[in-house]
Amino acid sequence: MRQTYIRKKETKVATQTTAASKIIAATSSRFTVTRSSPSLWRVTFHNPPINLIDPVMIVALHHLLTEIERDSQVAVVVFDSADPDFFLAHYDVVADASAFDALPAVPTAFHHWAHFLIRPGKCPAVTITAVRGRARGAGSEFVLATDIRFASRERAVLGQFEVGFAAVPGGGPSTRLPGIVGRGRAFEILLGGEDFDGELAERYGYVNRSVPDAEFVEFVDRFAERVSRFDLLALADIKRFVNAASLPADQALADEMDAFGQAAARPATRSVMEQAFEQGFQQRSDVELNLGAWVGKIVHKPGTFGTR
Repeated sequence: MRQTYIRKKETKVATQTTAASKIIAATSSRFTVTRSSPSLWRVTFHNPPINLIDPVMIVALHHLLTEIERDSQVAVVVFDSADPDFFLAHYDVVADASAFDALPAVPTAFHHWAHFLIRPGKCPAVTITAVRGRARGAGSEFVLATDIRFASRERAVLGQFEVGFAAVPGGGPSTRLPGIVGRGRAFEILLGGEDFDGELAERYGYVNRSVPDAEFVEFVDRFAERVSRFDLLALADIKRFVNAASLPADQALADEMDAFGQAAARPATRSVMEQAFEQGFQQRSDVELNLGAWVGKIVHKPGTFGTR
């Protein structure tokens, strides 16, 4: 009799768990978090028109990472996008920074982004980015900050375009990319400012693997579900040892952000920004769809560029 009761109780719990796997765990105005299971979460970005990264999103991401770090069951977190053309376009350079008031004080507003980018690699859960669409600038920085990167072969576009805006990337590419793709290819990515499609990104090691778009969602889901079933302590220990051998020092990221902040204040960068906004920057436009090509055609106005 008691065994029958236990079986009924276990069946009821299993049913409740299955139902819970389909409900939304948390919602931000910039992304949705869904618990596929207690051990597997999915974060889906949706910030029209092109999934710009702004202070509201960064604050919400900080809170999300805190929730992940405190959760005793989550093993894997997959980040994807509701927009097939834009994963995370780049940072919103004209956004109101007042949302950062909810976070502890830092030297500049940009440092909140740098501080966040340290966390996905160091949290106990395995972080996976499923890149369909464009991930440039800060979007690429986010991808590089995660543990594992998968890309749609046909739809993914990655790149660091900052050099075309007379700036240095501030969110870690200069310190992360050499260890990921090698010194020469890091220079090619950062100095060329061009776009990398999924196939080329895979060849360079910019992403782990590119997968045909028709198979992409199924592939990422299958891998994430597989990893999420493994022992939590084993996953955390593996991350700890790999991190010790591969992650750059936190201070290096802060130094990059300082350099970016200095560049953003220079006349050269402001000049390029003006041209970009005139032609559709931060809108769903040809400039944003083909930003890597656009930065190679920028007209550098006389008198705006400094000397060493």
